[in-house]
Amino acid sequence: MKLRSFKDALENRPQLGFCSMYPAPGIIERIGHDWDWCWIDTQHGEWAADEAIQAVRACNLAGIFSQVRVQGHDPGLIGKILDTGCSAIMIPMVESAEQAEAVVQAARFAPLGKRSYGGRRPIDLYGRSYSHSENPQPLVVCQIESPEAVECADEIAGTEGVDAIFFGADDMSVAEGMPMDKPRPPGCFKTEKKAVTDAARRHGKIAGGVFGSPEAAGRAVESGFRQIVCTGDVPLLSVNSQAAAKACRAELKGKHRSGKGPASLY
Repeated sequence: MKLRSFKDALENRPQLGFCSMYPAPGIIERIGHDWDWCWIDTQHGEWAADEAIQAVRACNLAGIFSQVRVQGHDPGLIGKILDTGCSAIMIPMVESAEQAEAVVQAARFAPLGKRSYGGRRPIDLYGRSYSHSENPQPLVVCQIESPEAVECADEIAGTEGVDAIFFGADDMSVAEGMPMDKPRPPGCFKTEKKAVTDAARRHGKIAGGVFGSPEAAGRAVESGFRQIVCTGDVPLLSVNSQAAAKACRAELKGKHRSGKGPASLY
């Protein structure tokens, strides 16, 4: 199998992705080809770290890039996830240049970092040269999701070995005391998002984020975001399930009232 460069793809055009939270490779296999990449969430999703390899395999089968979010900054975990052969690794809650440098140490091979060589799957797929610098390497994506991180966005983006910074609105909302069960006000985090795109632009890095509507995704691309999460298995399942159930209940309710349907339906 030939290594593909997620970085080159992102620099060529914005890449549209979806989030996978349920540990079901079949979902990725079924809908993955509709998208450019998949965000596999082992931090808050139900994917266990040792199951992520199945999601990465499903992405390979669907012909899309895979990005795995780990639970934290542990070097051993970062290395193990990278050995799945994923296209990118996302590190949550990076709030300083020092933390970004530690992430790079765990995620990059020498001389830039200290990632251990020998991943079984990368060797099986790409050969023993998978670590060579001339070959595409997994993206290192740092999440900017706190006021402290926004203040240090420029330093984080400027860290050698970091490829992308990804704005996280949920934890930012919690930090700002916003209710998580209410819509965010229009223009929310406009300043913070600009800080992320400005930092990425200054250092030639990629900016990413979650934008849950076509209109929001369009505005994001116009402002400088390249790595766009548009939806996920959760909203695709729940929204379409609710719509289908509502439509069917309305249809069957009318038939029941007219005496055309069996009384046992409701």
